[in-house]
Amino acid sequence: MDWSIAEDIRRAETLPAAAYADPRWFEAARERIFARSWQLVGDADRLRTPGRVEPVTLLEGMLDEPLLLARGEDDALSCLSNVCTHRGALVCEHAGVERFLRCRYHGRRFALDGRFLSMPEFEAAEGFPRPEDDLPRLPLEGWGKLLFTALDPAFPFADWTAELDRRAGWLPLGEAVFDAARSRDYLVRANWALYCDNYLEGFHIPFVHAALAETVDYGTYRTELFPFASLQVAESRGGEEVFTPPQGHPDHGRPIAAWYFFLFPNLMVNVYPWGLSINVVKPLAPDRTRVSFLTWIWDETRLGKGAGAALDRVEREDEVVVESVHKGIAGRLYRRGRYSPTREQGVHHFHRLLTQFLVEAPR
Repeated sequence: MDWSIAEDIRRAETLPAAAYADPRWFEAARERIFARSWQLVGDADRLRTPGRVEPVTLLEGMLDEPLLLARGEDDALSCLSNVCTHRGALVCEHAGVERFLRCRYHGRRFALDGRFLSMPEFEAAEGFPRPEDDLPRLPLEGWGKLLFTALDPAFPFADWTAELDRRAGWLPLGEAVFDAARSRDYLVRANWALYCDNYLEGFHIPFVHAALAETVDYGTYRTELFPFASLQVAESRGGEEVFTPPQGHPDHGRPIAAWYFFLFPNLMVNVYPWGLSINVVKPLAPDRTRVSFLTWIWDETRLGKGAGAALDRVEREDEVVVESVHKGIAGRLYRRGRYSPTREQGVHHFHRLLTQFLVEAPR
């Protein structure tokens, strides 16, 4: 099968339909894409207290790696494997405040930074303990209050978030508070990459999102591309509920209704005047995807207005069309399509990255 995506969007064809349905492609993505990418693992607000520990699962449903976030008595944050280095039991099963970590299976103890401390009945073991008896540590990075890690990152975190910093770093990120009541999961009966394809273009807005189309100016809607990310800039039609970027900002003087950032391979950071809507796309199977909508608010007075007013409605509209596409490409007659050079640059860029990681990478 020819999976190549031409660099020139004017000549390029989209991914073949089989790419979205092939279980081998789905399994290859697990190790070649998701195990090598940055993933959201927590909120720093949940780890304010020294001694606080919180078990997490890295990209549940796809990677399912048991991890542990911990703030030591020295106030340093760590991201550790949550698997005991003795026999593989989970070390920490509940969030709380601890002085050390103790595996309840055989009593092995670790410091909050993962260092091995002690183990009963091992006095006769030779060459013990070894560095391998410490809990493995993973890199831990932050953007605002959001915490990210990666098993084997293929690119630096700073490169991944560079444009996010440049565009949104001036906003009151430190004041954002997680709102569980406005956060929820959606189950989409479609391939995860199809869901990303749909997010990455504003082409469908006038056809699928009637209410949103009345808010954003489709004529000025544009996409900007970066090495491992893309940005869709939505200006307001009426000039209300917009950002006022500072002098020297790339969008200074423009009525920005929203910035829609896509960070490869599965993170969407939607920046509105009221706060952040973070969408984490979680592949479950070739035809099933869970999308977690997570909300952080810094200005409640602006909720319910502008481009970020009806997110649940927009999501449901997107689900209907993405599920329709999945059914369509599962048929025998569709093979692959073409890109709109003016409206689908983000999709083309995403497909090129998928090809780079899945096809061109060493097998």
